[in-house]
Amino acid sequence: MFKTIGVLAHVDAGKTTFSEQLLFHTKSIAAVGRVDHQAAFLDYHTLERARGITIFAEHGRFQIEGDTYTLIDTPGHVDFSAEMERAIRAMDYAVLIVSAVEGIQGHTETVWQLLRTHHVPTYLFINKVDREGADVVQVMQELKQQFSPHIVLYEEAVEFVAERDEELLAQFMEDSLSEEAVFASLRQLIQQEELFLVMSGAALKGKGIQAFLDVLHNTTVTNYDVALPFQAEVMKIRHEGEQRVTFCKALQGELTVRTDLAFGETREKVTEIRLYNGNSYQAVQRVIAGEIFAVKGLSVPQIGDYIGATFDKGKPYTLIPTMQAKVVYNGTEHIKEVLRLFRLVEAEEPTLKVQWQETFQTIYVHMMGVIQLEVLKELLSSRFQLSVQFEDPEILYEETIRTTVTGYGHFEPLKHYAEVHLQLEPNERGAGITFSNACHVDDLTIGHQRLIEQHIFERAHHGLLTGSAVTDVHVTLLTGAAHNKHTDGGDFREATYRALRQGLEQAENVLLEPYYAFKLKAASEHIGRMMTDIQQASGTFNAPIITETDAILTGQVPVATFMNYPTTFLAYTNGKGAISLTFAGYDVCHNTAEVIERIGYNKDADPEYTSSSIFCSKGKGYSVPWQEVKACMHKETI
Repeated sequence: MFKTIGVLAHVDAGKTTFSEQLLFHTKSIAAVGRVDHQAAFLDYHTLERARGITIFAEHGRFQIEGDTYTLIDTPGHVDFSAEMERAIRAMDYAVLIVSAVEGIQGHTETVWQLLRTHHVPTYLFINKVDREGADVVQVMQELKQQFSPHIVLYEEAVEFVAERDEELLAQFMEDSLSEEAVFASLRQLIQQEELFLVMSGAALKGKGIQAFLDVLHNTTVTNYDVALPFQAEVMKIRHEGEQRVTFCKALQGELTVRTDLAFGETREKVTEIRLYNGNSYQAVQRVIAGEIFAVKGLSVPQIGDYIGATFDKGKPYTLIPTMQAKVVYNGTEHIKEVLRLFRLVEAEEPTLKVQWQETFQTIYVHMMGVIQLEVLKELLSSRFQLSVQFEDPEILYEETIRTTVTGYGHFEPLKHYAEVHLQLEPNERGAGITFSNACHVDDLTIGHQRLIEQHIFERAHHGLLTGSAVTDVHVTLLTGAAHNKHTDGGDFREATYRALRQGLEQAENVLLEPYYAFKLKAASEHIGRMMTDIQQASGTFNAPIITETDAILTGQVPVATFMNYPTTFLAYTNGKGAISLTFAGYDVCHNTAEVIERIGYNKDADPEYTSSSIFCSKGKGYSVPWQEVKACMHKETI
């Protein structure tokens, strides 16, 4: 049986040390490495050892009584939480490490919510019980109150199980309840996320590790089907020089070396299969469902894709960057070569969303935080001997519409022809761009209709207010036209972009900005300061929860006004306050006019977009401004 176990935590809770102990106690490694000694088995990258934090989700393998476990040690720093979320999708079970001293910390809440979003059965390990100030009872109270009442100490698990099954309760009362019956019930409840077992110990000293392993082994089960056609999810990409190594989780079936895989119209052959354990690997001829493995020979699939029997894009990830930064490069390499290297790194870290502005020959990257930029600089220097700087990060804005409109685009310079009519409607917040097709095949062939849909999704389209990406819009293809002789491949791209833009010109446009969901906990005396700060930051808050000693305040606040607030909060609470910030999506910008003026985007001078259309008369193409386009359309307009 193959099982994938992920270890997650707020930074410095002891996650990597715990992972090392699991590997050591199962004889997968000969000695326990330490983060502070730069000797951790799974934190083997130079960047990780230099900084003393986990940056990359790496995995080891160990055996218990014939079962094979893949252990994933994930980053605990918020700047690398996207790497953590990608690893979560590959986990069968998760272990959330919580410090017995600090208890629930800001990032602990983010991790818990992600695990619930992705429905990963979860164990908890209260670590550092040997430290001064450790209080397991207090931490358990916090966990039950803030996370789930079904968080239960292992010592109390028998009673918990018996209370939920009349037959088991009768056996419990008669003192005849067998250990196997308890384990069977625990397995079911844990898989259904109706029970979250808690154990405690001190990972640095190995205390509680063997007991945890015993419980883990007896209460976990997986049911992968090897008989089904092969299917896997791409979870990570790395490069060895220019050669790509693609890491996957096999979800069903089996894969062998030399297998051909189809990616649309492209086919690629698996030339090597590897099973990694830390930085080393074993080449194998075959892997089966449930295993995490790496292959060489693939270049098409990206992180999150499903490959094998079908080739599909996976579900979008929850965590997305809220800032961007401009790359500053003054070296001797051509800027297009610098862009190529950034693209290599982007394949490994897709949240970077590397953007190239041809007109200004500049590169922008998206980012989760400043530490991520620092690590990116070091990575580019060590791998490619490339020295870059970044300008100060800026907030990533988005744009949407508030009204329903129809946009018209026509592209007809000499010997070219395409016309597109699109209806644009406001979408629910966070829904992104969606598409439906109301075009009849008598107007456009299926191929042309699909081409238009492809152009809708092939890139982020610029809004009119700041040039930021357009989102939360439902696009309906109403109709269009083509010419049997003159319609060329790129004509529908031109017509589609112009139709989108012409529709935006008619709509009421709205600027959106990213928001945090916050949770502040401090001594009751600070509640007035907390509420004032939120109001001054243009945020909103719910009714505060006030006890004899503490006050808790929750709500939403713009990222732009709050990204540096944790330092201020910890200062005035003397480091005793607790703050949690999680990305809460985009909503209406609190200072639209100020942002528009600062960015200074000129919608009529965007080299990539225009609202006008091109028509042809007497063998010459001529431009028609967006206000007059509807009257010039060849197809009947609404």
